[in-house]
Amino acid sequence: MKVWGRKDSTNVKKVLWCADELGLEVEHQPLGGRYGGLDEPVYREMNPNGLIPCLQDGDLVLWESNAIVRYLGAQYGAGRVYATDPKRRANADKWMDWASTTLVGAYKDWFINRVRKTPETRDAAAMERGLRFLREQLAVVDQALARQPYLSGDDFGMGDIPLGCLSYPWFELDDQRPHLPHLEAWYHRLAERPAYRHRVMIEIS
Repeated sequence: MKVWGRKDSTNVKKVLWCADELGLEVEHQPLGGRYGGLDEPVYREMNPNGLIPCLQDGDLVLWESNAIVRYLGAQYGAGRVYATDPKRRANADKWMDWASTTLVGAYKDWFINRVRKTPETRDAAAMERGLRFLREQLAVVDQALARQPYLSGDDFGMGDIPLGCLSYPWFELDDQRPHLPHLEAWYHRLAERPAYRHRVMIEIS
């Protein structure tokens, strides 16, 4: 099994974290960003979008991080990260897609300006707009976590992975976070997981 992508990419983190949770041996090939290589013909043949991550498992080549996480869970982690009950699995799917659609645009507005731009080049209005939206939407998560310990339900699962990857910079960088006790408790539960510490809690860049 092989995964292409730079390890500090949120989407690559999802895949590597999931693989670690399942105890899978993965060959990791850094690609994208400072490593380049996204426009190489051999990579474009695997992923015509020229994005990361990309996974090869035997004769299967797969891109889109959430699809990869679902595949790994179904193939290697049924009953663990991947719920076998359709209702439980649908609830986990819901949070995976929510983090990757509803939340991620505002997250990028905040994160890119906060981390990757200098004070002189930041779009302050976009950063503030993103921060405001994140605060509002993470309150929704906090309410959900008041009723269950994980977004996936009673146990950790794939529904926790996308937001878990976004949460590390949020908790480490934002000194204006609202107090959301259930979200904070969930984050601390994730931080106790060795795979999360290994794959997600790395240098923010």
